[in-house]
Amino acid sequence: MFSRENWNSSGAGPLYIQLRDHLETIISSGHFKAGEPLPSEREIAEFSDVSRITVRKAVQELVRANLVVQKQGSGTSVAPKVERVEQSLSSLTSFSEDMARRGMEIKSTFLEKRISSPSPKEIMALGLRPSQLVARIWRLRHADGIPMAIERASLSTQFLPDPENVDVSLYAHLEKSGNKPSRAIQRISAANIGIEDAKLLAVPEGVAGLNIERISYSNSGQIVEFTSSIYRGDAYDFVAEMQISNEN
Repeated sequence: MFSRENWNSSGAGPLYIQLRDHLETIISSGHFKAGEPLPSEREIAEFSDVSRITVRKAVQELVRANLVVQKQGSGTSVAPKVERVEQSLSSLTSFSEDMARRGMEIKSTFLEKRISSPSPKEIMALGLRPSQLVARIWRLRHADGIPMAIERASLSTQFLPDPENVDVSLYAHLEKSGNKPSRAIQRISAANIGIEDAKLLAVPEGVAGLNIERISYSNSGQIVEFTSSIYRGDAYDFVAEMQISNEN
């Protein structure tokens, strides 16, 4: 597939864009499987008869499009295919519930699971006194082996006194003690993923993501949970059903 015969520079647009499009076509055709390495920068330059600088720019475009990944010492390989997931905004469900309903394998990597002094933002969001403590459950969420989201949940120890016992689903754990929230308010905004979160999500720094802040309430109206999450922009679509008013 990679050969001089298959490469035809049309002269339309910058050369690195033409090369990017050619490489994208080859990758999208399934010629290379997920995780399989691409030819080296030198080999691509030789078959396309362009400079290695042009190759580098073309490959960086593919990195930004999440089609390939680069790791120091192991070169460039085809990125895993990420199936987009639709999540409804009309019901309060957990990541575990959403993925299980789709038959996807769920995995959580705990980044933090402990009781701590609250930050100013947690004090405001949860309505705490500075002397109170919070339980933090911070997780990297995977579905079918793909890192999908980073969730940073904070709760009053009144509702979660034992964060070390949370396993796969936070909501399932809260339900056992009768503290599962019944409603929530979510705020969704666009975000560029920062360097540390990008490493965890296996995406390039600065790519588009979704920042979601959620405050959840109990049946009695008490604030149970404050969660700040970053979702991969190439993996999630949030869908809302709306009623059309009778007014013209």
